[in-house]
Amino acid sequence: MPSISEELLLPSTPGKFKDKSHAMHRQFYRCFASTSTMFLWALFLVALTASYLSFQSFVDSGNKYFSATRGGVHWEKQVKTSARVHRRNGFSVLVTGAAGFVGSHVSLSLKKRGDGVVGLDNFNNYYDPALKKARKKLLNSQNIFIVEGDVNDARMIARLFEIVPFTHVMHLAAQAGVRYAIENPHSYVHSNIAGLVTLLEACKNADPQPAIVWASSSSVYGLNEKAPFSELDRTDQPASLYAATKKAGEEITHTYNHIYGLSITGLRFFTVYGPWGRPDMAYFSFTRNILQGKPITIYRGKNRVDLARDFTYIDDIVKGCVASLDTAKKSTGSGGKKRAAAQYRIYNLGNTSPVTVPMMVGILERHLQVKAKKNAITMPGNGDVPFTHANISLARRELGYRPTTDLQTGLKKFVKWYLSYYGYNHGKS
Repeated sequence: MPSISEELLLPSTPGKFKDKSHAMHRQFYRCFASTSTMFLWALFLVALTASYLSFQSFVDSGNKYFSATRGGVHWEKQVKTSARVHRRNGFSVLVTGAAGFVGSHVSLSLKKRGDGVVGLDNFNNYYDPALKKARKKLLNSQNIFIVEGDVNDARMIARLFEIVPFTHVMHLAAQAGVRYAIENPHSYVHSNIAGLVTLLEACKNADPQPAIVWASSSSVYGLNEKAPFSELDRTDQPASLYAATKKAGEEITHTYNHIYGLSITGLRFFTVYGPWGRPDMAYFSFTRNILQGKPITIYRGKNRVDLARDFTYIDDIVKGCVASLDTAKKSTGSGGKKRAAAQYRIYNLGNTSPVTVPMMVGILERHLQVKAKKNAITMPGNGDVPFTHANISLARRELGYRPTTDLQTGLKKFVKWYLSYYGYNHGKS
């Protein structure tokens, strides 16, 4: 009887012999090949799954980006919602510089009465952007959406007009400050001239064209010594680049009014102050330095004459801005074509009661209950003018503009806000 080992070697068919060792090798190779194939397939499936997950992640992140950033679906919805009017015959207003001092106050006033408001601001660092972000937060709490962008971005401006048929534009975005122009002149041309033209081009091409109210400045009176300053006075002697860009803005707006039928109102602001103000303004920086025990510099004019300013409280300025919107007539063009002559106006918005800088410091000292350390020096040739004084008879007659807040009352409100926002020792190391 054959052994098991011999049995395994016997042929299965008489006359034929099968080498079972080869069969085992073939099975082994077949198995190995099958395993390799399975491994390759598994590797392929893993790679495919990873690719799918990466792609899905990309799509998801892209969707989030598309919906959250400028131009996305969510962004458009925010713009439309913010522009929605909630009063009969209300306005839909694009406010440029909405996170700025005047812009934030005007936006809140318009929203409060039921107008639709969409803000635009580039949040530049001319002064602390944190203050602008805080204003933005305040506006957001009142359902006012601010688009983060530059007024020179023509495509973005055009897109906003595609989404919302704005009835009015309140153009308050600008590079402010007289002295900073010496350090950075190009920023004034970029914002106050190029930016204005970009915005006017968008308004010109819009259908319907909006009525425009924009911020000029009392600085356009320049070296004029006739007081009080009237809208009929000469404005061809600017004392600073800032003043020159604002004067250029008045000429540019007149051109667009004449050629394209844009309804335009220019407002010459006189030294605006109050809560949420600009840190580069004297009353603001004086408050900070007085609280910190630092000396303040008080400029004097020729022959040691005290400088004087027509300080105008923010609430009064807002009333003038809103009245300008309310009395603005419709533009007379569409798609860049003029059908008839359009309204063009310029108004002074001041307080008509100039106060010297030393008197202003004295009021701050009383409200802060701290004595200021003062350094009085002669005013350098940096573009400042010795005094400003507004004649507001035209605005009173045509806008019903009547300022009601004197400097004593206005600074008291400012100090109260300052202490609540910054605390007593703002910026003290």
